[in-house]
Amino acid sequence: MSTRRRTTAALTATATLIGAVAVTALAGPAAAAPPDGRGPTELRVATYNLSLNRNAPGQLVADLSTTTNAQAKTVAEVIQRANPDIVLLNEFDYVPDNQAVNLFRDNYLELSQGGADPVEYPYAFVAESNTGIASGFDLNNNGQTVTTPLAAGYGDDAFGFGAFPGQFGMAVLSKYPIDTDAVRTFQKFLWKDMPGALLPDDPNTAAPADWYSSAELNVFRLSSKSHWDIPVDVNGRTVHVLASHPTPPTFDGAEDRNGLRNHDEIRFWADYVTPGTASRYIYDDAGGTGGLKPGSSFVILGDQNADPLDGDSVDAAIDQLLAHPRITDPLPTSEGAVEAATLQGGANLTHEGDPAFDTADFNDNPAPGNLRADYVLPSRDLRVLDAQVFWPLTTDPLYRLTGAFPFPSSDHRLVWVDLRVHS
Repeated sequence: MSTRRRTTAALTATATLIGAVAVTALAGPAAAAPPDGRGPTELRVATYNLSLNRNAPGQLVADLSTTTNAQAKTVAEVIQRANPDIVLLNEFDYVPDNQAVNLFRDNYLELSQGGADPVEYPYAFVAESNTGIASGFDLNNNGQTVTTPLAAGYGDDAFGFGAFPGQFGMAVLSKYPIDTDAVRTFQKFLWKDMPGALLPDDPNTAAPADWYSSAELNVFRLSSKSHWDIPVDVNGRTVHVLASHPTPPTFDGAEDRNGLRNHDEIRFWADYVTPGTASRYIYDDAGGTGGLKPGSSFVILGDQNADPLDGDSVDAAIDQLLAHPRITDPLPTSEGAVEAATLQGGANLTHEGDPAFDTADFNDNPAPGNLRADYVLPSRDLRVLDAQVFWPLTTDPLYRLTGAFPFPSSDHRLVWVDLRVHS
């Protein structure tokens, strides 16, 4: 039975120092550090699904090899205007050797866009994504196993939906050093190894939880992209960036395989930050076991594809994080989201949630309407100073950066939170 709310490889990761000094841009207190390196640091952390995915391998590198790609210029300006110290980029195609990330930094972020100050990120983390990696199985149970990238139906049979390996990947950029040796990735963690996993059920059979065969479950990965624990050294204090991008809870059937996977991808972080037995089952790609060390500071980042009240996710999926005793929900808002819900109408008129919290501008006719999908969720020991969604009003000159469909940047909005980190 579906629990949907309503119908509405080997690690190839690097942290790279490019010998640059972070630039202070237009956005308030971000990167404010004490001059002697002691005392509290004001840290701005952001997540941004910038939709820089492309339809074929090599296209993103080609687009970023120039300085003139319109979408890249626009999303770069959004980042420059917000000026986060750490930012997770969702839907940024994975390319080995940091090639795409380096081009984005060199040709877009480090050049002024639209009059905004350039921004430099000396450190980056990039690793493989499960998107577009062939599973060798018929995961959507349509009678065909597609193993050729770019072929029709290939994405549905991949470990994570993608037309080719790396499509819809992730990257993290930082002004502060990344402790590369201490990074943990969970790309290959198997869904079946999560205790009480919500494995999907074939509604046409009597057996429980049998949408996937035993052979499929023995290789099926929980992460549709990956889960990363990236320790960042913020003036002597380690802050763990917990990055992910769970699958959308749609594009399936009565078995709700994507909705259930979305729920458990979100649950992974809830378990990971819980000391003791709740996280004991977890293992990383290097063979390490267990969750986050008790007392560690962290920020969970990413497009979680789940709204607390509206949309298609499993009931209370995102509440696993929002109601967690170790996590703070800063509740970032924007006036632009309220205006958009009013102007666009449609599904937005029937939503239970406050549109001020929306972070994504989705189809309103017939559904799902605008939703809160993107989150910056710090541990409770990090004091929240401010939090916003970058969604300008139509009367704001910066509205040109978000606009209306077809969007000049992305259907998601950058979300940032200012934190006080004590050394």
